[in-house]
Amino acid sequence: MNLSTLARPALALAVGVGLLGLAAPAASAHGDDDASTASTRLNYHERKVVKKATRALRTPAAAVAAGFQPTDECAELPGVGGMGYHYVNLDNLLDGVIDPRRPEVLVFVPTGDGGRKLGAVEYFQVDADQDVTTDDDRPSLFGKYAFDGPMLGHGPGQPIHYDKHVWLYKHNPAGQLQPWNPKVHCPSV
Repeated sequence: MNLSTLARPALALAVGVGLLGLAAPAASAHGDDDASTASTRLNYHERKVVKKATRALRTPAAAVAAGFQPTDECAELPGVGGMGYHYVNLDNLLDGVIDPRRPEVLVFVPTGDGGRKLGAVEYFQVDADQDVTTDDDRPSLFGKYAFDGPMLGHGPGQPIHYDKHVWLYKHNPAGQLQPWNPKVHCPSV
């Protein structure tokens, strides 16, 4: 699937709904690909680039003001860990460019007082051929951290895609570049 062949509103709706509906996909559908990680941690310079780009986006209000659309679903996979709430910037997502300074998604983790704080940055790209058995278009971050995927969408209408989480603001004992964080837990309903 080529982004230019899709109507912007249709793709925005599909991706947004998929991320809005992100609850708890199977672990194998999101990040268990051994070929997806060259290292488990960004180096100092790379962390500095991403932190500089996201420093002003550490609160939900700041993220929304910068064009990120919030979700009300908290993503957690029992026994594995959580992610939190995904805030999607459709302009960044639909430009088809992976730029460490312009993440497609911000992941806010729940706080003890019922709030949210920035825990991770997520980079996202739609799979060009929409075939989970091919990966010749697998993107990478900084040219060396291969994305997880291709994987099925996490909700109705979300396309097959690749993504890469970077846990810069909340320690992830599973690894800075792993999708699920065992220290993140969603509030009980």
